Amino acid sequence: MAQFPTYANTLWGESSLKNYAYVQAVRIGDTIHLSGQGGWNEQTHVIYKDINTQIDQAFKNVDLELKNAGGNGWVQVYKVRSYHLPLNKEASDAMVRNFRKWMPDHKALWTCVQVSRLGEDDMRVEIEVEAYDPEGAKQLRES
Repeated sequence: MAQFPTYANTLWGESSLKNYAYVQAVRIGDTIHLSGQGGWNEQTHVIYKDINTQIDQAFKNVDLELKNAGGNGWVQVYKVRSYHLPLNKEASDAMVRNFRKWMPDHKALWTCVQVSRLGEDDMRVEIEVEAYDPEGAKQLRES
């Protein structure tokens, strides 16, 4: 079986590993693959109800988890998949607003789909990304 670095360093990540047997991030070579991040408060685990707040928080959580995996955050993201319940104009507008905020100097591939259920009852969005991080991979090899 292949061995590669996995990350579950945050409170949510540790809880997810314990309760659901999965990790928040996996590094394969120069790429960090991030599992779906929702709009939960990292400290309290409360999932925000308002869709705009939930999407804003999901973007923050993506940034946090990428950094916990040794990356530099949204600046390295090249691919985004977002899952919505529902996928409406309000959700799309919130995603675009956050893309412009978190990736002002580059754009990423984006696939978005509407689904019937997400990981927790109150979740309305999950954002999954891939980030290119050759510097972090090099540091890992040298350590």
